[in-house]
Amino acid sequence: MTRNTLVWLLVILIIGIGGYFTYTYLKESPPSFLIKLFTKTEPPPPLPVGDLAPLDVANDFTPTIFSREVPGARVMTRDPKGAMLVSLTGSGKIVVLNDADSDGRAESPKTVIEGLKQPHGIYATCIDGNNCSLYVAETDALKVYSYNPDTQAAEYRRTITTFPSGRGHFTRTILPHPDGKHLLVSVGSSCNVCYETDSKRASIVSVDLETDDTYIYASGLRNSVFMAINPIDGAIWATDNGRDLIGDNIPPDEVNIIEEAGYYGWPICYGQNVYDADYNARPDSPNPCAGFIPAHIDLQAHSAALGLAFIPEEGWPDELHHDLLVAYHGSWNRSEPTGYKVVRWNLDDDGNVDGGPYDFVTGFLPQGGTPDDAIGRPVGILTEPGGTFYVSDDRAGAIYRIVWNGVR
Repeated sequence: MTRNTLVWLLVILIIGIGGYFTYTYLKESPPSFLIKLFTKTEPPPPLPVGDLAPLDVANDFTPTIFSREVPGARVMTRDPKGAMLVSLTGSGKIVVLNDADSDGRAESPKTVIEGLKQPHGIYATCIDGNNCSLYVAETDALKVYSYNPDTQAAEYRRTITTFPSGRGHFTRTILPHPDGKHLLVSVGSSCNVCYETDSKRASIVSVDLETDDTYIYASGLRNSVFMAINPIDGAIWATDNGRDLIGDNIPPDEVNIIEEAGYYGWPICYGQNVYDADYNARPDSPNPCAGFIPAHIDLQAHSAALGLAFIPEEGWPDELHHDLLVAYHGSWNRSEPTGYKVVRWNLDDDGNVDGGPYDFVTGFLPQGGTPDDAIGRPVGILTEPGGTFYVSDDRAGAIYRIVWNGVR
């Protein structure tokens, strides 16, 4: 073998090894600039003039545009007097939407807090009708503000706890625990697939409202962006986004029933405790998924499941009572786009799937369209008595009000 041949073989070997490790790194922790490059889309077409939303809803509902002035709208909740609070994550604001004349259309948003760092989760509460507080989960901290529901003004009180931030999934979502003494905050992973060095990552954190003490409530959850309480039994349900870059149809996104101290598999296993052989985190274990909690519901891979909400009884069709709605924000790296809709899962009295998923709100993405063609992407769902629910849309910068036509 000549010296030149040996040099060339060495160069090829170095390139091959470098390429392998580069591929592995990009697969496990793709940098944010690369994700932004792939997820960047053209601005959506403007919403039509008038009240009607350009959406199709099953089961005889009518969709209208509640607000078209909420760019990047994400989480919706009610304040103590019934006004709608909304987090505008991209612009760093919490706004309030009023409908003073009850015509089903919000007046222009009023800014409650601004200058925040990617705010997402919000929760407002009062003690004995007074001393109201507004909790806001920014990407790096949970803060509490004094809140006046009459003037809809907020004043910073203190920072309760901090969260890891700076890379990976940035949303932090709040759910008041059914015990009334704690807040649960979801914190996504720093990567696509990896072992985390900070235990708050890929978890749901519990915060004691009296002492500010925090602990890991549940873990092994890659990115549980939204949570909800089942009205039948008080169980905590959460969506979870599966990892990317191993195929169009794996791994599934998930709906999980969250148990205290439960471990849900990520990054080792997914769905019904299927081992992630691509990551191969436990190559020598005979049963690498043993003891993990499997998903309660497997969802279509790469749907980007976000908001979830249970359907109330009052004022809703009988056949929908206590069913589950899930918002599919929509895929960004699937060869054929999926999601871009709200689906319904029929649940039995024990919370088990008895049918579905059924398309419930569609029209966000034209048939055969690409992400650039999407008029919007559904995020949060707020269901209420009286056959009414709201869907936030961070692409169109809108909130839709959807009402059952059978309401009397």
